[in-house]
Amino acid sequence: MDSTVRSGTEALWAVLGGDPALVDRVEYGGVSGLLPARLPVMDLARATVAVCGLAAVEHARVAGPVRVDDGAVATAFVSERHLRVDGRAPVSFAPLSRFWRAADGWVRTHANYPHHKAALLAALGADDAVEAVAEAIGGRTAVEVETAVYASGGLAVALRTPDGWAGHAQGREVAARPVLSREVRDGAASRRRADGPPRVLDLTRVIAGPVATRTLALLGADVLRIDPPGRPELPDQHADTDVGKRTAALDLDRPSDRRTFEELLDAADVLVTGYRPGALERYGLERPGLVTARLSAWGDYGPWGGRRGFDSLVQVATGIAVAEGSAEEPGALPAQALDHGTGYLLAAAVLRSLTERRRDGHGRLVRLALAQTGHWLTHGLPRYDPGRHVVESEGPLGRLRHAVSPVAYEGGPAGWSRPPGVAGADAPVWAGARPEDRGPTGGATA
Repeated sequence: MDSTVRSGTEALWAVLGGDPALVDRVEYGGVSGLLPARLPVMDLARATVAVCGLAAVEHARVAGPVRVDDGAVATAFVSERHLRVDGRAPVSFAPLSRFWRAADGWVRTHANYPHHKAALLAALGADDAVEAVAEAIGGRTAVEVETAVYASGGLAVALRTPDGWAGHAQGREVAARPVLSREVRDGAASRRRADGPPRVLDLTRVIAGPVATRTLALLGADVLRIDPPGRPELPDQHADTDVGKRTAALDLDRPSDRRTFEELLDAADVLVTGYRPGALERYGLERPGLVTARLSAWGDYGPWGGRRGFDSLVQVATGIAVAEGSAEEPGALPAQALDHGTGYLLAAAVLRSLTERRRDGHGRLVRLALAQTGHWLTHGLPRYDPGRHVVESEGPLGRLRHAVSPVAYEGGPAGWSRPPGVAGADAPVWAGARPEDRGPTGGATA
C-alpha cells in the first residue's frame, strides 16, 4: 500500500497517543477498489480498523502483526447488508426514513424507531402515508422542516453544501476540533481489578457504539448492554451488532433497577454511552478510575450539542451527500462509514485508555462524534492530488506540464533527460554518433 494509506493510520494513531513505531506492525492487503466513492471512504475504513488492531495488540501485549484486509474491512463496513436471519434479509430503513423534496431543496428524515416516527408525524401534522408526508414537507422550506421536527423530538436534517456546513455555527465548531478528544480523569482506580477481562457497560444504540462494543467483545471484554424496557433495540440491529455481548433491560428511573445499574457501574472498567449529550447526566455516571467513552452525532458542544442524529443525517448536514451527488440529486456514501469508522475508532480509544490506566491507575474520558469523523473524512485524510505527480519544463514546444513516470526505484532517474523536440526535426543518427560515422546521405555508415 502507498504512503497515502499509511498516513491515515499514522494520523489517527497519533491522536490516540500511540507509539509511532507500532505503525510498522500494520500489513495492508486484499482486493483493491472496494467501497468506491468520491471521498476517500476506503482510506477511512482501513485507518480506523488499523488503529483498532494496533490498540488491541498493544493492550494484549502481543507482537502482531496487524493485518488489514480490504475485503474484510469493506464487508464489515456494510455488515448490516450481509446479515440474514433464517434466510431473511434485514430491514435497513423504514419507509419514512428517506430524502424528501422541500419547497427549496431537500430534507432527510429518520423514522426507524416508533417514537421517532411518531414525533415526525406530529411535527408535520400528517398521517403515516408517504404521500401525506411528501405533501406536508413539500409545502415548507427544508430548514423549517428540520426545525419543526427536532422541536417535536424527531429527526430531520436539511441538505447543506460543504460550504454551507462550513459557514454553519455547528460546522465551525466541528472544524475547530480533532477527530476525537482524550483526557485523564482525577481519581485513581483503587477499586479496579488488576486482572481478568475488562468489564464494559454498553449504553449505546444504532451501529457506531454497538460496533465498538461488539469489537471489544471480540477482543475478550465482558460486554453487558443495557436498554430501557420500553424501547428495545430494533431486531435486525440487535442481531447484527450485539454478537458477543449479553443484553439486559433496566429502567433507570425505577429505584430497584437504578440500584442494580449502580452496582454494575461500580464494578465496571469501561462505560460507553451513545445517547444524545446530556440525556444520561442526571444518573451520575462518574466513577474513580472508570474509562468513559461518549459518542454523539454532532458533538457535545455548539448549537446542535443536544441534538440526536444518525450517520445518514450527518452526511446530509455536513455536505457529504452533495459531495457524493449534487445539490439537485444528493447522494450517499457506499456504507454507513461514519458509523462504522467511528465505532472502530472508539474501540481503539477505549483499548488505549485501558493500556494507559494499567500504567498510572487513572480513568480516562474520550469523546467522539459522527460529525467529527465526517470532517476528518472530508478534510483530514490525504486525497489523491495529481499535482504531486506532474512536472513542468521548458523546451522547443514551449512550457509543458506532464505526468511523471510511475517507474521508480532507489538510485533510478528522477525524470527524462530531455523534453520532446519539434516532431521530425532531429537528425536520423544515434545520440553521440561522430560526424565521420555518417554516410553520404547524412545517416550512419553500415
